[in-house]
Amino acid sequence: MSDREKDRMDVDREGIFDDDAVQADMVTQDEAKAAPESTAEPAQKAEQAQNTEKASGASQNAKKAAAKAGKSAAGKKKSGEKWVPGPNLPNQLTILRICMIPLFVVLLLWVKKPAGNILAMIVFIAASLTDAFDGHIARKYNYITTFGKFMDPLADKLLVCSAMICLVDLGRLESWIVIIIIAREFIISGFRLIAVEKGVVIAANYWGKLKTVFQMLMVILMIGSFGGVFNMTAQILKWIALALTVISLVTYLLQNRQVLKDVH
Repeated sequence: MSDREKDRMDVDREGIFDDDAVQADMVTQDEAKAAPESTAEPAQKAEQAQNTEKASGASQNAKKAAAKAGKSAAGKKKSGEKWVPGPNLPNQLTILRICMIPLFVVLLLWVKKPAGNILAMIVFIAASLTDAFDGHIARKYNYITTFGKFMDPLADKLLVCSAMICLVDLGRLESWIVIIIIAREFIISGFRLIAVEKGVVIAANYWGKLKTVFQMLMVILMIGSFGGVFNMTAQILKWIALALTVISLVTYLLQNRQVLKDVH
């Protein structure tokens, strides 16, 4: 082989090696370019995941805010609605009034004065207010029951008569006046029982309502025993209440005298 041919073969070999080096350089450059792209993909995915979490968190907060707004709107709507008492409320007030009578008696007779007088007066006024409320509620909402028809007037009589008997024991009210008042209540109660048997309903008249008002005012002032002008006013109310007791009794009997007639 000549020297020229050897030189050509060496040149060809160097060219082949140079091409391989160039190709290796190109591959290295491509890998270098691809490397940032491959490392950027996980970062982009992580950023997208964070954005998704933020979006879901925002949507949940929006749902919670909407739920709170709905509850507040519902609460405002309910508060704006008119309150309607339950059908058992009048009877419950009647029972409460009866349960307050023993407490009233204990406070008035056995608790040291004047604290006992004041506490007993407060209990008596509260019990009297339940009488006004249960009747008003029963008539307004048509919650009239057989229990209420029987127990409501009975509770009133028990309250007033208990107070008067206690006042007699304390020397603040004459016993004969209390006997007339209690006798009137027994007569009217028996009269109403006869009327019920004959199918006649006897409603409370104007005189009977006035009698009850003046009796309660008299009892309140006598329980308080404040002295001075209050005792003088209590004495005036006592005579007015006695007069109204007699007038209401006579009025009941005259207006419903047909009840006492026997039909053969």
